[in-house]
Amino acid sequence: MNDLSYTAKVFKTVWVSDVHLGTKGSRAKEFLEFLKTIECEKIFLVGDIVDGWQLSKRWYWPQTHNDVVQKILEKAKRGTEIIFIPGNHDEVARDFIGLTMGGIKVKDDDIHFTADGKKFWVVHGDLFDNVIQHARWLAYIGDWAYVFLLKTNAVFNAIRRLFKLPYWSLSQYLKSKVKLAVSFMSAFEKSIATETRRRGCDGVICGHIHKAEMKMVEDIMYANDGDWVESMTALVENFDGKLEIIEWSKTKDTSSQWGCGLYPANSEAPKKNGT
Repeated sequence: MNDLSYTAKVFKTVWVSDVHLGTKGSRAKEFLEFLKTIECEKIFLVGDIVDGWQLSKRWYWPQTHNDVVQKILEKAKRGTEIIFIPGNHDEVARDFIGLTMGGIKVKDDDIHFTADGKKFWVVHGDLFDNVIQHARWLAYIGDWAYVFLLKTNAVFNAIRRLFKLPYWSLSQYLKSKVKLAVSFMSAFEKSIATETRRRGCDGVICGHIHKAEMKMVEDIMYANDGDWVESMTALVENFDGKLEIIEWSKTKDTSSQWGCGLYPANSEAPKKNGT
């Protein structure tokens, strides 16, 4: 990851996932700021954009969450190609795979070719989560535990702010330190990489596990765009085909310096009018 030392706010492609609209933990305000700042030819919504699991238990839909949906629809209307690949939390949308609604194409997965000719499989990733596939009841318990952890983390960080300390994620810390969590993520990465190789792709772009990362898993490029609950990350493709992870918490204060309408060196402006 880097601090986004770009010359422009225009990208060829953007991937985002795990926004979890409909929950108090969603960083919808920050996500909306990000959407207003970027321009691109194509946006992939890689699942769990809306959290149907939580909405089915308790309705929570503030204006900011509605504004996010409206901004996405606005971008589609103005010519940005938008592809929505549902995840497990918004799996009800899988009933609409193959349809286009409000200019948004709903797909189970997709193939994306970068500007430098690399072939990437784009998929949410829950199909490679053994808990989701074989013990859904445990997944619901895990979801409840995660929500509880976010609430605890909110209190903890409120105290940190009193001492002018930066945000610190307890769940991300546990993911990196707890052996079981590390083992789960490693198994997830290897499993999805194996299927990517079988499909004849150079790499995979996914979400699901809320851990933004780019690395090689043997001969397969593994790219996870992270989430908009804690890490506030997105994956972007520049006009030369180079992929990078944006950490919005580190770049939002400098986004105004990206360059009002300027384009990366040796690249052309997109012909479509994205916003």
